[in-house]
Amino acid sequence: MSQFFGSVWWLIVTMGLLVTFHEFGHFVVARWCGVRVLKFSIGFGPALWSRVDRRGTQFVVAAIPLGGYVKMLDEREMDGDASAHDLEGAHNRQPVGNRMAISAAGPVFNLLFTVFAFWLMFVIGKPDYLPVVGHADHLAASAGFQNGDRITAIGGQPVDTWTDASIALLQAGIDRRDTRVTVVDAGGTERTRQLALSKLPADLDEENAYREIGLAPRQWALPAVVGLVQPDSAAARAGLLPGDRIVSIEGEAVSDWRDVPEAIQKHAAAGRALKLGVARGADALTLSATPVRNPDAGRPGAPAWVLGISPQQPPEVGYDTTLHYGPLAAIPKALGETWQRTRETVGMLWRMLTGAASLKNLSSVITIAQAANSSAQLGPAWFLNFLAIISLSLAILNLLPIPILDGGHLVYYLIELIKGSPVSDRMQVAGQYVGLTLLMALMGLAFYNDILRIAS
Repeated sequence: MSQFFGSVWWLIVTMGLLVTFHEFGHFVVARWCGVRVLKFSIGFGPALWSRVDRRGTQFVVAAIPLGGYVKMLDEREMDGDASAHDLEGAHNRQPVGNRMAISAAGPVFNLLFTVFAFWLMFVIGKPDYLPVVGHADHLAASAGFQNGDRITAIGGQPVDTWTDASIALLQAGIDRRDTRVTVVDAGGTERTRQLALSKLPADLDEENAYREIGLAPRQWALPAVVGLVQPDSAAARAGLLPGDRIVSIEGEAVSDWRDVPEAIQKHAAAGRALKLGVARGADALTLSATPVRNPDAGRPGAPAWVLGISPQQPPEVGYDTTLHYGPLAAIPKALGETWQRTRETVGMLWRMLTGAASLKNLSSVITIAQAANSSAQLGPAWFLNFLAIISLSLAILNLLPIPILDGGHLVYYLIELIKGSPVSDRMQVAGQYVGLTLLMALMGLAFYNDILRIAS
């Protein structure tokens, strides 16, 4: 329950901060252009707090913190005769350039916040894992990756952390693009490994693609030591005990826990007993265990055969590097990080649009809330990284040419700039309905994805 309330709290903090910054962009540029702002609202629904400033703008904090808006004077919504002063402050009376600036200001402010958040993250110092391989199987093993390889570049692009490496590998995997990976092996020699990502199955979703690539950092490597034996399981009947180290399965050496389920799936068959080489203290034992069918075998990533054991959890392993820069050096790093994440986000949107990536990647506020809570628990630098990515996503989303979003308004103004007259009210209303329908469909799909993920 504490995780639920934590997720709700950090969602409110995230949306409140980013929506305020977005709407403040519209607000400050509107006032700079001479537009009269009637209302500045953070959230929707009943007002929790409200005040009116000396210019007549009502500032509101509302009960539903999932958005906000800036309401500006529009003569089409005015009742009765309007004064010349009021008409001067109407949004629709502004030159098209001013209206374009007001619409673009929200996404631009989100982009500025992204750069600032990344800058502050680098100044504070973001802990992470070094990109050192701790385990290689599947395609990575075929490419010759070895434990201790330090990844220095992927596709010619330098990587400093495991986070950078995993993002680059996953995107190359989605594209089924063979990728050159530069490493420095455990002996200090620079080598090039060629990952044949074109061999990934065409119907493999992104959730399982990384597992099939087969790379894991050294911090994820668990020793093949049994931590728990389920009562009345195949392992219990075979005599396995907590603390036993599995050294081989059917004569195949086991180096860490990841080898255990792999070897079980490889050798298991109905009614077939597997020979397990086990180290128990100073004794070397050979036990015989017959795997059973896993009742969850139909779920993605679930093994078909199980023994009824789980690994011994080691002490928590801390991060082994920190991305930390001085205030001046952090400026170009923040700009570079913003550009890199922008390319990745736009690239993922394009992949989903063209069908190269699954629409399962769409997530709703449920995932945002969970990610906000998780990143907050990792410390201020990781939370700033999360805020920067969400702020960037909001900027890009709002610039999409969908009526009702800022990008849709910019399209209308561009048409007006070309044809010399505004888009008709009828066309704008029709566009609002189309845009609202499209957004509701996308939100529905995102909620469906999250609910399905939680249920599974």
